[in-house]
Amino acid sequence: PTPELINYDSETYDTTLEDLDNLYNYENLPIDQSEIEIATMMPSGNRELLTPSPQLEEDEEEEESTPRLIDGSSPQEPEFTGVLGPHTNEDFPTCLLCTCLSTTVYCDDHELDAIPPLPKNTAYFYSRFNRIKKINKDDFASLNDLKRIDLTSNLISEIDEDAFRKLPQLRELVLRDNKIRQLPELPNTLTFIDISNNRLGRKGIKQEAFKDMYDLHHLYLTDNNLDHIPLPLPENLRALHLQNNNILEMHEDTFCNVKNLTYIRKALEDIRLDGNPINLSKTPQAYMCLPRLPIGSLV
Repeated sequence: PTPELINYDSETYDTTLEDLDNLYNYENLPIDQSEIEIATMMPSGNRELLTPSPQLEEDEEEEESTPRLIDGSSPQEPEFTGVLGPHTNEDFPTCLLCTCLSTTVYCDDHELDAIPPLPKNTAYFYSRFNRIKKINKDDFASLNDLKRIDLTSNLISEIDEDAFRKLPQLRELVLRDNKIRQLPELPNTLTFIDISNNRLGRKGIKQEAFKDMYDLHHLYLTDNNLDHIPLPLPENLRALHLQNNNILEMHEDTFCNVKNLTYIRKALEDIRLDGNPINLSKTPQAYMCLPRLPIGSLV
């Protein structure tokens, strides 16, 4: 069907223009601001949603504005005890600075200048390629589960006398590539010792230092300044490496028992004396009880 045309007379049209003009000049109208209410129009069925929520107390607002962890603690003051280890001198958790996997702590190549505080359940500690200069008596205190310490390639020149001997479970001690001149007293529980490439001299090792280490299997003292073989050696020792020292002589009872010609030392199969100014051919009786001859100069 043909659409119906709507005709406006001039009066109606003028009125419409006047209304539009008033609409655009709304802000100029004399309105009492105190009588204005601003609201959001909602369907009648949802009018209860327009009810304003009760205002929170100031204390409640502050509490909600502070972020919380899952356990309810504040991230500004974290608790790392037993999880991320104790804090270092820089107030930084050891297990964030290093890497902790179960009871093993890896602190390799972190430019550390001291032993960091360790979790009490630490059993294996590695802090190689750092700048540690001294081992203090409290560095490993109360670590009753500690079994291995590896401080290879540091700058250690001083070790407190009580640094290791009170560790009841210590089995392996690796201090190679440092500047150590004297060993402290060591626990008798050790099975593996490597102090190669240090500065141990005539007085660097205490007398009978290894005598009561009945389970000691490997003793590595290469590249030092030793002028003698540290005696007595434990009966169960398997490997003794002393190459590149300054050992000048050996006695017939160094390894064997000259009073018992039937004695055989079956365990000690690996003796390295090469790189020393000693002629092994001068003491042939010293090797009669060994399963193999030492490696070294026979001239």
